[in-house]
Amino acid sequence: MVLVPGLAFALLLASGLGGDTRELPSELISERAPTFALPRLGGGGSIDLASLRGQVVVVNFWASWCLACREEHPDLLAAWERYRERGVVLVGIDFEDTEDAALDYTAEMGGDWPLVTDPGSRTAIAYGVFGVPETFVIARDGTITAKRVGAVTYEWLTREIDAALRMGSGNEGGDGGG
Repeated sequence: MVLVPGLAFALLLASGLGGDTRELPSELISERAPTFALPRLGGGGSIDLASLRGQVVVVNFWASWCLACREEHPDLLAAWERYRERGVVLVGIDFEDTEDAALDYTAEMGGDWPLVTDPGSRTAIAYGVFGVPETFVIARDGTITAKRVGAVTYEWLTREIDAALRMGSGNEGGDGGG
């Protein structure tokens, strides 16, 4: 009788549960990205996702206390340097952190992409974030094209950003919506 539970477990793993958990399917893929207007970390206004329409946007949820966030940071830096002049914006959303700790982290780790706070974690909830890091790629038309749970790699970022850039290459002006 031990064979039945063992067989059931093997079938469960074969059905996809044993796949790469960093690339879990998301109900948000191919859907319009949840909008946000969040205050910049350290003050100085806010970032409104609607104002970035027409650009590829990489949204990265992170925190100063997150070890995997430290691991992925050099890859985010490299992708930012490669794509910032090509219509790609990286937005870092600080997740369940103190502002002082987040500012210390960014001073230590570097990077000059827009960083925002998420009061009450409302944006994280809208994106279905369970923990950090989690990263989303949003195409020029505002739809989510990719999601990664856990630390991103430079290879993943370049593959997904290039795919998002190709999606809108025939419609540079966008649809005028917001």
